[in-house]
Amino acid sequence: MSELKGAAIFGQSGGPTAVINASAAGVFQEALKQGDITKVYGAAHGIKGILEEKFYDMSKEDPYELELLKTTPSSALGSVRYKLKNVEDDETDYKRILEVFKKYNIRYFFYNGGNDSMDTCNKISKYMQKSGYECRVMGVPKTIDNDLWATDHCPGYGSAARYIATSTMEVYHDARVYDQGMITVLEIMGRNAGWLTASSALATYAGFGPDLIYLPEIPFDLDRFILEVSDLYRKQNKVIIAVSEGIRDKDGRYISEYSADLSKNKDSFGHVQLGGLAATLVEILKEKTGAKIRGIEFSLLQRCAAHLGSLTDVNEAVLAGQMAVRYAVEGKTDYMVAFERAAGAEYKCNIKLVALEEVANKEKKVPREWINEAGNGLKKQFIDYALPLIQGVSAPPLENSLPRFAKLKKVLAPHPNVNKEPVSIFAK
Repeated sequence: MSELKGAAIFGQSGGPTAVINASAAGVFQEALKQGDITKVYGAAHGIKGILEEKFYDMSKEDPYELELLKTTPSSALGSVRYKLKNVEDDETDYKRILEVFKKYNIRYFFYNGGNDSMDTCNKISKYMQKSGYECRVMGVPKTIDNDLWATDHCPGYGSAARYIATSTMEVYHDARVYDQGMITVLEIMGRNAGWLTASSALATYAGFGPDLIYLPEIPFDLDRFILEVSDLYRKQNKVIIAVSEGIRDKDGRYISEYSADLSKNKDSFGHVQLGGLAATLVEILKEKTGAKIRGIEFSLLQRCAAHLGSLTDVNEAVLAGQMAVRYAVEGKTDYMVAFERAAGAEYKCNIKLVALEEVANKEKKVPREWINEAGNGLKKQFIDYALPLIQGVSAPPLENSLPRFAKLKKVLAPHPNVNKEPVSIFAK
């Protein structure tokens, strides 16, 4: 074991999940136990908080509030979508990060996020090594999209999948109340990978799910879609369709672009801001079928529904945070914590480490062999994969029948040089 004494800092990045704070709890609780970690900081709004020198002293938090993070949704420290430029193009941010790390003697950096966040983690790790500053960098996986490379699954996915499956089952019953026919279109998150939309197949497995499921892994043929829906509607008078927001036609054009120009709405990573697919398909189907049609966009609800959290997901999210700290203290750096499913009928996942450069900016998609031949449903292989991830009930404790979420004090860490004002690269 290589001993390294110094402070640790943890940041959250990208889209929130129901269990991202569970990973934060794992990091904070474990780091506060470690003798080699002298201070534990939480960065406000991820990497931006480090650049602006704004982070919290987590030792000032009530232990009970840290425990409540395990069942508190979203990003308690605040998240961010901030893309570091390549160091060859602009070294400004990297120099600033190194300056802050040296100033606070930060020797452990933990970053919780998805594909783009692992890229940030990798860039910082490589820069610290190049600069000769010893800082152990570990990525903590997070994304409801479940598209991180080299891990069996991602913390956040199981809870989102449980919410989607449960909500779909509830919609199924509501959509069959009246004797008149109806088509229901469910729009579910998923830009390039269809893991979330695929989870609606768990509702079908339970007997109350979609008739048709369309993922971005398969090019979307609008004419064929209309025929498939129309045929089912004639036969059974009720149709439920689940669609990924990122479905595209054979030319790569988003179907949601058929009624809007999405190119004008992009985030700092260049990702198109999707949405409105259900409304687009509703208008198309109304014209073609004349049926009563309802579009439902699950939107943010699928990533913040801690009341329908998967206990398996929560426990694994905590474990990911804990193991990131333990591995770093043992001397590991430049890795992301990942999950590897053990063979056998009983579900078990082991922790493994994956080099950050292997996982940064790579996507894992639903295997084609798990999708039916028609491209509008899932096979049993997916059910066998996803079902264990939604097991167990997790929900926040209640006060007056309402969830009791964590209430952090967020005490700002004092500057080592109190007479010197912090410099913000974002200041005008």
